[in-house]
Amino acid sequence: MASLICGSLAFDSIMSFEGRFAEQILPEQLHILNVSFLVPALRRDFGGCAGNIAYSLKILGGTPLPMATLGTDGTDYFQRLKDLGISTEFVRQVDGTYTAQAMIMTDRDNNQITAFHPGAMMQAHVTQIQQRSDIKLGIISPDGRDAMLQHAAQFKAADIPFVFDPGQGLPMFDGAELAHFIDQSTWVTVNDYEGKMLSDRTGLTSAEISRRVQGLVVTLGAEGCEVWVDGEKTWVPPVKAHAVVDPTGCGDAWRGALLFGLEQGWSLAKCAALGNQVGALKIAQRGPQNYKVDGLSMV
Repeated sequence: MASLICGSLAFDSIMSFEGRFAEQILPEQLHILNVSFLVPALRRDFGGCAGNIAYSLKILGGTPLPMATLGTDGTDYFQRLKDLGISTEFVRQVDGTYTAQAMIMTDRDNNQITAFHPGAMMQAHVTQIQQRSDIKLGIISPDGRDAMLQHAAQFKAADIPFVFDPGQGLPMFDGAELAHFIDQSTWVTVNDYEGKMLSDRTGLTSAEISRRVQGLVVTLGAEGCEVWVDGEKTWVPPVKAHAVVDPTGCGDAWRGALLFGLEQGWSLAKCAALGNQVGALKIAQRGPQNYKVDGLSMV
């Protein structure tokens, strides 16, 4: 069984700010905001939601099929996917564009400020989803606006169950569009901030959203996650990380575990419990694709 992963492939420039953003920003001066942060540590990693989710699913033993685009500077990323044993069948390189770039700055409280250049990602809608016997699951993660709209409709038309994971792409859509995504999808995943925005824009509570799909998961970071099924909430406790080093890609690591569990036919709560384990392993390592899952409990 393979999972089709729609989303971005990006290069992440990850910077560490040793202070707190809140101490540098004056709320009463937001109308003339002009700040600068000294970032002594800088690293460049392979990232993007599709790449990070595919990495997580692959090292867990699943079969990821990323559907994404790279720019003319993406040859190294293309080769990395091959070296990891991840299929590049649905990965295209687009001439005349850069690969998507994320500039991510993290403060000492693990708050993040991100600047994102979409680049080749804006052509992701050109690749279309079609029914295929080995593709049993899918996920819509943050991507170009047209790609997210079209791929959701194509998953539905192909009768492929999929997860709607709007992430940072959620603000691109109004309430009617988000409600339509929900009605086409099989599962919905958001973090707590995105969950509040999703409810605000659609006018639907978490309980109401969960009744329109097979399940909704709201991740709560270090507080675990809420699993909503048919209007009922179950809290899945967190897993304490051995160290808190870098939160970049933790949500994607969690979603790779979700897809793995769904591939196995697990309950949503069991999938979420595995996701909490993988997220704890990821946050202890720098970069979104540098952690291992040795000794992970699948019980």
